[in-house]
Amino acid sequence: MKLVEKIGLAALHRLDPERAHDLSIRALSSGLVPLPGAPVASDRLRVRLAGLDLPNPVGLAAGYDKNARAVAPLMRAGFGFIELGAATPHPQPGNPQPRLFRLSEDRAIINRFGFNNEGAEAIAARMTARGPGIPIGLNIGANKDSTDRAADFAAVVDIAGASADFLTVNVSSPNTERLRDLQGAEALAALLRGVLQARDRLPRRRPVFLKIAPDLDDREIADIAAVARECRIDGIIATNTTLSRDGLSSRHAAETGGLSGRPLFKRSTVVLAKLHRATNGAIPLIGVGGIASADDAWEKIRAGANAVQIYSALIYQGFSLVGQIANGLDERLRAAGMTLDNLRGSGAADWSQR
Repeated sequence: MKLVEKIGLAALHRLDPERAHDLSIRALSSGLVPLPGAPVASDRLRVRLAGLDLPNPVGLAAGYDKNARAVAPLMRAGFGFIELGAATPHPQPGNPQPRLFRLSEDRAIINRFGFNNEGAEAIAARMTARGPGIPIGLNIGANKDSTDRAADFAAVVDIAGASADFLTVNVSSPNTERLRDLQGAEALAALLRGVLQARDRLPRRRPVFLKIAPDLDDREIADIAAVARECRIDGIIATNTTLSRDGLSSRHAAETGGLSGRPLFKRSTVVLAKLHRATNGAIPLIGVGGIASADDAWEKIRAGANAVQIYSALIYQGFSLVGQIANGLDERLRAAGMTLDNLRGSGAADWSQR
């Protein structure tokens, strides 16, 4: 980490977390954050994911740039792909503040934002204005006051789908009441069919991913795998934030909302491995949850991930972490004489038993 990055992070951590988040987006948009300018790339790191060509398998998870305010600079931060949002059909303020908490002792974050965003139309306009580069996806959700949440997901596809390279159906946020109920097999299948029908109306086919919760039992994981196969979705992102508070030491541990960061690593990786085995490796998976190093990314890929996403660790380690993870993966693959295809799923049996 460069000195300027250390100073910047230290200054941000003296502020309210949500204000610091907003200032980091503003700093990126203003060109004040040092960035490498191009994604880390090598023949060992290149990934073909659901028809998308990634220069490396390290992506940015949804939630950081909800409103697509810093797309161009994020494309120069070293990532292999980026996910924006979540976007809902109509703008909404989200839950009351405070709603973001740093758990520094635990290297974790709790948020209860509640899909605060400026709406699909505004987000789509900014995404459309971006230049060429790495794949950019959009996480899609439902408005809190919607009377037909499944229809909301399809509506976002109709409004913003053409501006994205991929779309992620988010039924796993814990911060919108009863949203996770849509992960049940029957409701999920109906929702996905509506989204896929909307996707098929777009001028060009976009991959559709499903983002699931880490708080699932084996039966629920099996049900999701079955629905994914039946609906022929293009991939699954495992996982979103957790409701668990096991092992936390921070004074903010009792705050409601979704927990992300280091404490999520084991739980999310176990779900990932079980999902890899339940799908027989036939559905592309993106591993997210607690990744803070190249070793963590390596284990996610061993558990079954085709690619990974990071977010919470950036709050503690800055954007230089992107290059550290990608370059670290490249070096480990070179030293082991392996490819990402060799590595993927090689530890799924082990992880699924933990």
